[in-house]
Formats: sequence, C-alpha cells, structure tokens
Amino acid sequence: MARRKSEEEHDNHERWMVSYADFITLLFAFFVVMYAISSVNTGKYRVLSDALGSAFGRAPVLLTNNSKMGLVIGGQQKSFVNQKRENAVRREKEQLTDMARDIQRALAPLVKQGKVHVTQSSRGINVEINASVLFATGEAKLTNDSGQALRAVATVLKNDKHALQVEGYTDNVPIATPFFASNWELSAARASAVVRLLVDAGIDAGRLTAVGHGANDPVGPNDTPEGRSRNRRVEVMILSGVPDAAKEVPVPVDAAKNP
Repeated sequence: MARRKSEEEHDNHERWMVSYADFITLLFAFFVVMYAISSVNTGKYRVLSDALGSAFGRAPVLLTNNSKMGLVIGGQQKSFVNQKRENAVRREKEQLTDMARDIQRALAPLVKQGKVHVTQSSRGINVEINASVLFATGEAKLTNDSGQALRAVATVLKNDKHALQVEGYTDNVPIATPFFASNWELSAARASAVVRLLVDAGIDAGRLTAVGHGANDPVGPNDTPEGRSRNRRVEVMILSGVPDAAKEVPVPVDAAKNP
C-alpha cells in the first residue's frame, strides 16, 4: 500500500486584514459622500432647480457669469424692473405734458376766461369745461358754439391712443323735467352728448367712455352761485397708460413754459 502523507493544514492568521481593509474602504466612501452632500455648488444647484421649475411651468431665474453665485441677486433684478418702470412713467408723463399744453393753447380764450381748466396728475390729463360753454341750463343738447371748443380738443386727441373718459357733473339743486328725472340723468346725458361729438370729430369710439356723476364730487361750494356754476361741468379725462404708483396732486398746465 502506498503510504499516505498526511499534510498539516496551515492556519492563515492574517485573514482579518481583508475584512479590515473592506471596512476602511466603506468608511472612506461614506465620508466622501457626506462631504459631497455638505459642499453644494450653489450655481449648479440653482441651474438644476430652475431646469426642474421650467419643466413644471415656473419662470426661470435669470443667471449671469457671477463666479461666486452664478445668478442675479433678487434685489438687483428688482432694481432693474423698478428702473424700467420709472423710465416708462417718465416718458408717459412727458408725452402727456406736451399734449396738455397743446390742449391749453387750443382752448386759450376759454382758459383765460376761467371757463376751462387743464390739470395733469398721475391719473392723466383732466380738461374741465364749464357747462355754460356747452349747454343751456337744464339741457343736454350741445349749443352751436360748444362744437368749436370740443372739436379743438378732438384735433389734439384723435391721432392719440390714450383712453378717454367723459364725466358729467351738476350742482346739488334738484331737477325734475319731462326729459330728466334727476341730476343723474342730466349728467349722464351731457357726458354722452360730448362723446357723440368727439366721435363725429374723428376720435375712435372704442377709446371713449361716458360717465354721469350727478352732484357728487363738487369742486366748489354749493351754497354760493359761483360754486354751483363751477360744479356744473363736463370733464374730459385723458387716462395715463402707465399710472404712477405715487399719488400726485393735480397741477395746472402752464402753456407759457413751452411757447
């Protein structure tokens, strides 16, 4: 019989190093991941955020080449928007000022008599025409002489694009006639009559609105004949296309400043 050689098994006492090395590798990978999470690139994160926002319908944030942040700071963007609005308001105000002076020159005789007042505010241009220039007492039919004044206004406005609101006002003396049951009806009818003439003079009807205020919003005291006369009026309001957020007190337009 062949003699068997018994081989002694050799124990590997260094096998633990394999497990230890695996543990160290996993621990290193864990700390790398934690470091990566804690060091977010703000610019890349915002690009990813905006891309996702755009996909779901949200407006993206404007980005620049800022090396630190990679995006426009909200305050700077807001400042740009405010500056753009201020420029638009300034251009609109200049355009309306020129228009107001043209109207004042066209109605210079009535302005001198105190029958017409032209003022400008953040709302637009207000052309206040005394009712005695346009109508007989208690009536809403324009007189023959009134057409000249209104057509002078229409000449300035017909090639413009601003919306126009014609507002009728009365004093507080009650009226009751077969045609007008109250001052409401009278003021509305007078505003409508002015609108019809302006349309006939060439102004687009889509720009015009007629409003009757009755005895509301008086500009003079109703306890004196002079005050009641001032309150009986029609105002043609040229509405600003870019109303200013700041409230302004209406100021008279001085035609002499721009001869």
